[in-house]
Amino acid sequence: METQTKLTTVKILKGVYSNFKSVSFDSDVTLQKLVNRTVERYVTDELFRNEMNEYLKLQISGSQF
Repeated sequence: METQTKLTTVKILKGVYSNFKSVSFDSDVTLQKLVNRTVERYVTDELFRNEMNEYLKLQISGSQF
């Protein structure tokens, strides 16, 4: 079965990405795997979607994040 992908560009906060690299260094999780799994869960899990919609920890005044 052929896997279809969509090439996209996203901006990620430097500190968040640095922390991700540190935490995921010894695991098999890549940013691509994390994004695909998170998007799938966001689409299929209403509780997770609500949690992400209400997550304010990264919200900086005037920021799109």
